[in-house]
Amino acid sequence: MGTCWGDISENVRVEVPNTDCSLPTKVFWIAGIVKLAGYNALLRYEGFENDSGLDFWYSICGSDIHPVGWCAASGKPLVPPRTIQHKYTNWKAFLVKRLTGAKTLPPDFSQKVSESMQYPFKPCMRVEVVDKRHLCRTRVAVVESVIGGRLRLVYEESEDRTDDFWCHMHSPLIHHIGWSRSIGHRFKRSDITKKQDGHFDTPPHLFAKVKEVDQSGEWFKEGMKLEAIDPLNLSTICVATIRKVLADGFLMIGIDGSEAADGSDWFCYHATSPSIFPVGFCEINMIELTPPRGYTKLPFKWFDYLRETGSIAAPVKLFNKDVPNHGFRVGMKLEAVDLMEPRLICVATVTRIIHRLLRIHFDGWEEEYDQWVDCESPDLYPVGWCQLTGYQLQPPASQCKLVRKGVLL
Repeated sequence: MGTCWGDISENVRVEVPNTDCSLPTKVFWIAGIVKLAGYNALLRYEGFENDSGLDFWYSICGSDIHPVGWCAASGKPLVPPRTIQHKYTNWKAFLVKRLTGAKTLPPDFSQKVSESMQYPFKPCMRVEVVDKRHLCRTRVAVVESVIGGRLRLVYEESEDRTDDFWCHMHSPLIHHIGWSRSIGHRFKRSDITKKQDGHFDTPPHLFAKVKEVDQSGEWFKEGMKLEAIDPLNLSTICVATIRKVLADGFLMIGIDGSEAADGSDWFCYHATSPSIFPVGFCEINMIELTPPRGYTKLPFKWFDYLRETGSIAAPVKLFNKDVPNHGFRVGMKLEAVDLMEPRLICVATVTRIIHRLLRIHFDGWEEEYDQWVDCESPDLYPVGWCQLTGYQLQPPASQCKLVRKGVLL
């Protein structure tokens, strides 16, 4: 949809239903965009000039919004709003004057919107996805449903089909069948010996591509230290260690001081992931770094810790330094996935920006539930995305809050 969004701006004229009318049939009138908020536009009917009394919000991608000229081509009547119908005796001349040189939607806008809502992932496709109970491994899951590019995946061994996991089709957490074996990642083999009827492996080309990296020269090594977003507490950036180097640039990362003895909570990040950082990143950017659990020599100093543990820091040059011109600003509103409970999409606010890293606050919740998210994450959406796709949006929490579980669900 981004390819046609450049045509949408303030003062663009559109044809929309006229709700200020007593006629029994649906009629239309021309309105101008006063303000944009995500996929929603504040509209004002032509003829109201500076009067904002009947301004109204409307989804730009709705089925009843059209470019100027659509009514004429479709044989639909243009009827001025009842409140102002007395203002002019010749509305046709008024519109000709007002619309000369004005911009409107591209003629194929609705078609492009419709095409953007078609997704290549389909129910019954099989994928490999992170095991939500043992982050160090993947399991086979089957696409149960697709909403707005978000997938409800049911683990293949779930007999009642309730053991599920939500993620976007471009999430780094899902892969094609055979991915784990190809890079040396742990994999929970299914007890099901053959595919169920109708299930089929997702074509590999449908998955998000990662950048190719050159591992032949200086590269990450086991035991190197770094800073990483904790996958079990996304509000924190922690002291971390590379526990295993996999193929194709993938790394298994452990959070110092809180690792399970069997490594079951190691997490796979790609070397180019925007969720891992060189030693000193938090200090430079004035972010609180979470030290290893039980570490008592505070305030935490990397120099001392590296010396005490006999470790070395991962070379700074190996990390992803790309910063897109993302356009996010502090205070902007959006709809964001609660990655600790990824079936939920919530009203949220950008509260801090560090290069490409965004601090996302869920409106109505305490700051401890904030999450660090990359600016290009597929789990961030413009205002109005849930309405457009039919996904349920969670409103800001009230003062009577539910207790949230601190686990990846």
